[in-house]
Amino acid sequence: MAGRKSSIGEEIRQRKPFASRAQELTVALLRTSDVVRRRIAQVVEREGITLQQYNVLRILRGARGEPLSALEIGDRLIEQTPGVSRLLERLVTKKLIRRDRAAADRRMIECFITPKGLEVLARLDQAVTRADETAVNMLTLRELDTLADLLERIREGPA
Repeated sequence: MAGRKSSIGEEIRQRKPFASRAQELTVALLRTSDVVRRRIAQVVEREGITLQQYNVLRILRGARGEPLSALEIGDRLIEQTPGVSRLLERLVTKKLIRRDRAAADRRMIECFITPKGLEVLARLDQAVTRADETAVNMLTLRELDTLADLLERIREGPA
């Protein structure tokens, strides 16, 4: 690593070199993820919800009226969280989702998006799409494909 300038190192004002190229790239990936996440969070927060709450609403809208359990929602979240129940409770309080006991198994709780939740998503759709596009608009289509492939390989790597 000696002699090589690191733009991520300069960005975070790191004084000593990274221990390895892998460490440098991991920090760059985490920093990039945070920058993109914060930009999109600014958009969804206009509706008084967090990025994780937005993610839950998108998951439930994608279920097309079919119920999902808290476990299923937790498995589909972009950012894993141990507090799925609290996350869902906040959405219930805001009347963006509802929870009902399953007819077949009264022990099971099923979640549905409400009309108010669908309205929130409808108001956010275009702005979030613009934020998504702005996050990567400096890349060519070929670079986007390469980035998608590389990110998939990282996610599929050993845990």
